[in-house]
Amino acid sequence: MYFTLLIVVILTAITLVAAALSIAKAISPRTYNPQKGEAYECGIPTRGRSWMQFKVGYYLFAILFLMFDVETVFLFPWAAVVQDLGVTGLVNVLFFLFILILGLAYAWKKGALEWK
Repeated sequence: MYFTLLIVVILTAITLVAAALSIAKAISPRTYNPQKGEAYECGIPTRGRSWMQFKVGYYLFAILFLMFDVETVFLFPWAAVVQDLGVTGLVNVLFFLFILILGLAYAWKKGALEWK
């Protein structure tokens, strides 16, 4: 019973995604302008190469920021109903924070938080 339902949901999802992509491709404008391929620099012509590589540390720092930003998003609903949850809710949030602190300690130990 559940397997059949799962297959129907997956096939429906694939069909809807394929239909949306097909419709978007069919009705999208097909004009090409060479200016669209240029890098946008607020109207100022670029000097040198527009494409440059960034250190992977910037991306890692951004991912760590997002991870701890999402942590606060998960803590807001908990704070709103903290009295209703009791000790079980407190233990669950402490476990959640413990895992995030372990992640922070790991990143700190690997040197991911050092801005070089």
